[in-house]
Amino acid sequence: MFLKRNLTNYFKKYLKKYPIVTLTGPRQSGKTTLAQETCKGYKYVSLEDPDNLEYATEDPRGFLEAYSDKVIFDEVQQAPQLFSYLQSEVDRNSSPGRFILTGSQQFLLNQKISQTLAGRTARLTLLPLSLSELYQRPYQKLWHTGTLTKPSPPPNSLYDYLFSGFYARIYGYDLDPTQFYRDYVNTYVTRDLQQLLNVGDLRLFQNFLRVLAGRCGQRINLTSLGNDLGVSHSTIRRWISVLEASYIITILQPYYNNHNKRIIKTPKIYFLDTGLLCYLLRVKKSDELRFHPQIGGIFESFAISEMMKTFYHHDQEPPLYFWQELNGREVDVMIDQGQSLLYPIEIKSSQTLSQDQFENLHYWLGLKDNKQEKGNLIYGGSEWQKRKGIQVIPWYGIS
Repeated sequence: MFLKRNLTNYFKKYLKKYPIVTLTGPRQSGKTTLAQETCKGYKYVSLEDPDNLEYATEDPRGFLEAYSDKVIFDEVQQAPQLFSYLQSEVDRNSSPGRFILTGSQQFLLNQKISQTLAGRTARLTLLPLSLSELYQRPYQKLWHTGTLTKPSPPPNSLYDYLFSGFYARIYGYDLDPTQFYRDYVNTYVTRDLQQLLNVGDLRLFQNFLRVLAGRCGQRINLTSLGNDLGVSHSTIRRWISVLEASYIITILQPYYNNHNKRIIKTPKIYFLDTGLLCYLLRVKKSDELRFHPQIGGIFESFAISEMMKTFYHHDQEPPLYFWQELNGREVDVMIDQGQSLLYPIEIKSSQTLSQDQFENLHYWLGLKDNKQEKGNLIYGGSEWQKRKGIQVIPWYGIS
């Protein structure tokens, strides 16, 4: 099953302008499918194939002679030596659309692109399916243009989507989410991270993943995490940075230039896919989420991930932050719109609305010299409402 991705038009546009287009994103997010479906005449070469990897590594000049034009190099970070030769090749012939590179480890790709391919490649990020992509409907433009769309509710419940996550293969092949994510962690996450970090004790690293899942939506305390696992805080910092570079987690930074200097300066951590998060939390079925003690963090991960997809899948960096004062006042998400304008969003997993859910939004909007007059509240219910400048958006209307 191939679902058209919102990134497709941007991908096509850059193929006409750059000799190299690079697609990054987590494993199994659909990068290869997007490239192959969009460019059916291109050759496909996986650098995870041992023979291809040996060829690219041992004889990069010969490799690029054999694959000199209209070719997809999949998981190209496996052959870092190839980048310098790609630079020479496109400097010799800069015709657009010659090479498509895909990779799931932006840590390595960023380094090589900045060193050798800067100005020679367009780079796009593809995350797993958004809810709008899953049902092939128009995306929520509110975060970009101020235009609000009001889609109909999808066929499944919120808890079904939180439990299943949004990797296309689950929906295309009707896979059991628990089985999928068990294989995903064992086959991709652990292996990739072992290569990058040279982790000797895989059980310790998997324990780290589960401990991190238990702190989703919370501020990061490296020392506390290290003490729980018996490793140094510098090790925890390195593990977190690579998880972020592999698109497993995202770090939400606090916004500094705000109306009150007394703010929390420690970032928060979220998982980019709730299905993986639920697996790590040992959730066995979707109904368990109705009264799960961590449903708040799971739902926040879902909402933030969906918002990030609307930016990444339209070729924009997500300008997302959070705001919190030392006295406890906080707003879950701030979208930086430039010109000192911040768009505030509160995220509540409850299916019912109460007045106290709006208090922090009204407080922030009422701060002195605040130019912003509107905000959103995203919640687990199904009704669209508007209350004193606050647009209430049900969970299915986020993306």
